[in-house]
Amino acid sequence: MNPFTYKRATDQSGAIREVAGNANAKFLAGGTNLIDLMKMNVQQPAELVDINRLALKRIEKTPTGLRIGALASNSEVATNALVRENFPVLSEALLAGASPQLRNMATVGGNLLQRTRCYYFMDTAFPCNKRVPGSGCPAIPGFNRIHAILGASDKCIAVHPSDMAVALAALDAVVNVEGAAGARQIPIIDFHRLPGDTPHVDTNLRADELIVSVDLPSSAFARRSRYLKIRDRAQYAFALVSVAAALDVQQGRIGAARLALGGVAHKPWRALEAEKILTGAQANAQTFKAAAEAVVKDAVPQKHNAFKIELARRAVVRLLSDVAGVMTGGAA
Repeated sequence: MNPFTYKRATDQSGAIREVAGNANAKFLAGGTNLIDLMKMNVQQPAELVDINRLALKRIEKTPTGLRIGALASNSEVATNALVRENFPVLSEALLAGASPQLRNMATVGGNLLQRTRCYYFMDTAFPCNKRVPGSGCPAIPGFNRIHAILGASDKCIAVHPSDMAVALAALDAVVNVEGAAGARQIPIIDFHRLPGDTPHVDTNLRADELIVSVDLPSSAFARRSRYLKIRDRAQYAFALVSVAAALDVQQGRIGAARLALGGVAHKPWRALEAEKILTGAQANAQTFKAAAEAVVKDAVPQKHNAFKIELARRAVVRLLSDVAGVMTGGAA
């Protein structure tokens, strides 16, 4: 690990000023991802600005829904009564991630900013366009079982690791940030980036901006939402494919739908085309299969991960059926 300086922020504006004045500074919250990356020399910040004493931990109702402070722990959010009742997909996604010990430390803001677990990115013995732009992507010709089937580029096929972010994508969440230039709101669908030619840039967050909270708008579909995570083992493993689904079903017809996937792309993958198919249609196996086909229509598998296409297809049908309470005759 490289040498670094440590400073404890006592107020939000001071924390932002500290990072704005130092291109090699990073905010430190739970540290469950950043410290690991520092130990492995994947990231080498020269300064850490500890923000844990900032007043950003509240989970509270708003006139339009729910606001979750960026420093609320994953465990606190997962077990919060308002979240469990009104946004169950978020609680389920958080409980599916990491271990209880890590969930107790990890924060909402940090979860959004965690880096990919691509083995080539995590091992500095290999070149990686996410670490050193222009150095290459060894995952493309290499072992790519866990990698992207949607939205990838010839520069990077890594996937985003967060379960929470997939649920937020299905809930139309908005990320509230503050920086040297002031405050702004970023819809979750625009927060993370696809790799394109700049895979080293994970989000549209500016270098000096601090995530302060996440807003969840109330909706008819949010209360009827679930999360499904498929992984190699039942605990403490990242998703091969995950699905977050939310439906408003009235008298057998879908009034509104949200669908997002994890483990398949560089960012939480919002399945907009599938949502169009679902909205206004009957909640039945035929509709769900059509939506699943739309999800994987443009999939581009690699040598070792073609199985993800069928896995995603079946996972979508299974979860939509569960959320809607529809029997599919074992098709999923």
